[in-house]
Amino acid sequence: MSALEIDQLRKTYQANSSLKVEALKGVSFDVRPGEIFGLLGPNGAGKTTLISILTTLEKPTSGDARVFGVSVTADPKKTKMQIGIVPQEIISTGFFNLEEILIYHSGYYGIRENRERIHHLLDRLKLMEHKHKMIRQLSGGMKRRMMIAKALVHSPKVLLLDEPTAGVDVELRNQLWEFVRELRSEGVSIVLTTHYLGEAEALCDRVGILSKGELKYVGPTQDIIHKLTQKKITVTNHQGEKITFSIEEHQDFGKALKDKNLTLDQIQDLNVAEGTLEEAFVKVLNS
Repeated sequence: MSALEIDQLRKTYQANSSLKVEALKGVSFDVRPGEIFGLLGPNGAGKTTLISILTTLEKPTSGDARVFGVSVTADPKKTKMQIGIVPQEIISTGFFNLEEILIYHSGYYGIRENRERIHHLLDRLKLMEHKHKMIRQLSGGMKRRMMIAKALVHSPKVLLLDEPTAGVDVELRNQLWEFVRELRSEGVSIVLTTHYLGEAEALCDRVGILSKGELKYVGPTQDIIHKLTQKKITVTNHQGEKITFSIEEHQDFGKALKDKNLTLDQIQDLNVAEGTLEEAFVKVLNS
């Protein structure tokens, strides 16, 4: 059974009395248990609308979304228990310290005694020594980690990460990547939206690319890179001259050298740069 199943999801907004806007146009894909799935697209592609439907903030015009087989429209309470969300915006929570926030947030899910889980998350996210601080006393990176703890306090099996590393430094980004991979190894399904395509390439097992409400591609991350990009070859000869050319992923390297009238004894140095998800992403959007 899929962790998430998006089935012909459509969402139409009435912009004004005469204009309707289709935010989603029959989008279908699934997310498997223990998978990191990248939901990619430019601004206005429909990513936020889709996440809003998954979290029951919006109702679809037609189609459905299911969490472990349960419809988000037919049984929103049950599906909410299975989902945790880390929004892009950092939310300040009044006058409560970190531990209190997580205790109260547990209560929203009907969990009375949750201190063991709370301390486990604070420890794993390196926030334990700050548990008596208010949100306003934390750095931006610590606030981001706190939001992840809040999203995981009820032990959801699906985690929605909306731009989780926006505005964070490299060290924290690497820490969050490591934590996301740990969650995957524990069987948590993760949907990641990000504008950092290098991040999606490093983390995601599969990606879906949205553009103007349409799903343009869905499949393994490495497959789209291999299908739509080329390798960039830079050859340096013994005179220090550089020759740069590109070849298809499946193209024979030896034949490519021969076509350029190059032999191995002429080569002093050789560099091969693989294609990237960013290059493939641009091609999908422009196709």
